[in-house]
Amino acid sequence: MTDEHKTLDSGNGSLEEEGQTMEEDENPDRLLHYWQEVARGHQVEVSQDMAEPIQQLSTNNQGRSHREQIPFTLLGRKEKCGEILYEKRHYEKGHWACIIMREETYEQSICYGFMRIMRYICQHNSLGDYLGMTLPIVTVVRTDENHSAMSPDVTVAYYLPTEHQAQPPQPHDSDIVIEIWPATVVYTRAFSGPTNEVTIINQISTLAELLESPGVCVNDSFIVAGYTNPAHNNRQNEIWFLERR
Repeated sequence: MTDEHKTLDSGNGSLEEEGQTMEEDENPDRLLHYWQEVARGHQVEVSQDMAEPIQQLSTNNQGRSHREQIPFTLLGRKEKCGEILYEKRHYEKGHWACIIMREETYEQSICYGFMRIMRYICQHNSLGDYLGMTLPIVTVVRTDENHSAMSPDVTVAYYLPTEHQAQPPQPHDSDIVIEIWPATVVYTRAFSGPTNEVTIINQISTLAELLESPGVCVNDSFIVAGYTNPAHNNRQNEIWFLERR
């Protein structure tokens, strides 16, 4: 992971910083209340049974609070006036835990999907143990041919930490599926702020205009990579285009 992208998870609203003023006493009720207040702004309800997963992801968790970055090889980048317009990266084949969501809005889909992935990470798995957090959490979105509208089906995906890649723990949630994603080349552009149908379509259009040969990429499926809590307004994100294989 390059230095620029290592810092993405340390901005406002990062998983490490959610409720950071509350971490000294690690009070699960206070952490839950914080997440509930943030989520309500997106018309998302955070249930009481999320208290323990939120506490595990938001606190030291017995010294295992490190967030593993999904490894990649930087193949190149395009810059203009010191600004990185986009990067070209190679990601290796790996196991991902995935769930398809279909809520009324994209933000509801990613929030509810992430909470179910959180339960899997936090003991609702065949090991009965905390698996560890990786970044980014990604969502696969699909559009029409003209990139003017998004499908309501959204795939939320979590990359299994290195120690679990060889033998992924199985989820208790039957809707979560462990998939092997093939090695792939992606073109990625960073952006900040909320992710919704409008901002994602805009980001897809922006990156398509910047790429010299957008035809080398898949035209109807894209990835939104999130480095911060999906319920937070000031999210640090990337849009990924997948190179055709």
